Amino acid sequence: MEEMSDVNLMYDLLKSGNEASQVEQLLNEFEVHEAKEERFLDDYRKALREVKNPANRFVLQMIVADEEKHRAVSHALVATLKGSLSWSKPEGSLEGEADDEAGNAKLLAVTEEFINLENEGIREYKTLMKDSSGYYHGLFKILVNSMIRDSEKHVELLEFLRQRLTR
Repeated sequence: MEEMSDVNLMYDLLKSGNEASQVEQLLNEFEVHEAKEERFLDDYRKALREVKNPANRFVLQMIVADEEKHRAVSHALVATLKGSLSWSKPEGSLEGEADDEAGNAKLLAVTEEFINLENEGIREYKTLMKDSSGYYHGLFKILVNSMIRDSEKHVELLEFLRQRLTR
């Protein structure tokens, strides 16, 4: 049933006369952003090759890793929108085969476990952030806070997954 509402939404977004549809406009915006992400990633990698200081290098490596994830997300969004426009499922698209019920049940069970682990980690990180806030000119605080935000993002993604699996 979810796929049907997605198809209806896509059909409605495609109706717009002679100008580009909302989906096409969104695709264009994501493609522009994807190209910018690629340039940023190249710039970060070039800068990283010149850095000798371990702390500075580590910080740039973290940014590069995040930018690589951003590029992967942008690519998946673009592929999915292209597939929606062409009624296809291009490689890298978020559209695909449905999992079987047994696989979904197993994934749901570990998803609950992962949510609990992430929330426990957030509590531990908050304690660690307080205990290490003055270390290395505040870098420890920034890094631990970054891990808290990542874990909060993981919880959000896992809750989304749990919701999909319980429909």
